[in-house]
Amino acid sequence: MIRVDAVLLQRLAQITEEERELLQGRGVDRALYASGRAFEVDAAKMLEKGKLMSIRPHTRFAPFPRHSHNYVEIMYMCRGKTVHRIDGDALVTLEAGELLFLNRHASHAIQRADAGDIAVNFIVLPQFFDEAFNMAGMDNVLSRFLLGELYTGGAAVSYLHFRVREVLPVQNLVENMVWTLVNRQPGARRINQVTMGLLLLQLMHYTECIDMSRNGSIRSPMVEAALREIEENYRAASLTDVAAAFHVGLPYLSAEVKRATGSTFKELLLHKRLDKAARLLRETRLTIQEVCAAVGYDNTSYFHRVFRRRYGKSPKEYRSELWKTENAT
Repeated sequence: MIRVDAVLLQRLAQITEEERELLQGRGVDRALYASGRAFEVDAAKMLEKGKLMSIRPHTRFAPFPRHSHNYVEIMYMCRGKTVHRIDGDALVTLEAGELLFLNRHASHAIQRADAGDIAVNFIVLPQFFDEAFNMAGMDNVLSRFLLGELYTGGAAVSYLHFRVREVLPVQNLVENMVWTLVNRQPGARRINQVTMGLLLLQLMHYTECIDMSRNGSIRSPMVEAALREIEENYRAASLTDVAAAFHVGLPYLSAEVKRATGSTFKELLLHKRLDKAARLLRETRLTIQEVCAAVGYDNTSYFHRVFRRRYGKSPKEYRSELWKTENAT
């Protein structure tokens, strides 16, 4: 079920000069992509100077050798399919309408794609995501976990495979970005940063459609459920309830959360509550006591203590400084 505009798809399907050489039996020319002996695809070779994001059709007619890249890669399958082997073991088949996000340091090889297998690669520098992450709300603990590793190049998440071919808003947003970049629309950077933010917001509503690698293993639904519990029920989140739903012991699930995220459930919950409190202080006129209650604390003294530990100032000082800054501008 391909939704990409037919005229745009026709442009993407055109055989490139590189592909003509591959059809003559030549292998992939690594010098087009990387410098040095290691096959790390270099953003400097893929992006025009000063650009934070670009797009190129996926190279067909030859297997693409194992490589890494010093940027975040997002592949969108317009038609057909591609088969990827990621980090040496995970075999991922990307079908039409699906998205594959690859960590900056993920290693992967791609089996030969034929003429009808049309995909686009988004080449994205990490700083491009700044605006997108602000829109997606990085106080969202689930998005921080799933997307933060791609942004920072950490080791916990190598790739995210979004099986979203039936999700029309996602298809429309991706097509908008493809169209903007292919047609070099004026103001493309700002347009696409906003579009990327909307795309991330949409994708975070479909976490059940995600396959991902975490240190070579498949994602844990229990851990995602625990993170979703924090996100959706942070005022009274309970890891005990999640453990009961999955028929596992609380210590086991607690250890799994710690192993997967590097933080305890309690630490993640505290982080979420304080992020939410800071946002309420910035964006509302709720009293400090009302903010405290809104994020799930009935002990105001404790709230003040942990807030100061996190932000280096009391909630009142935090709000006062923000308002002074806004009035000064």
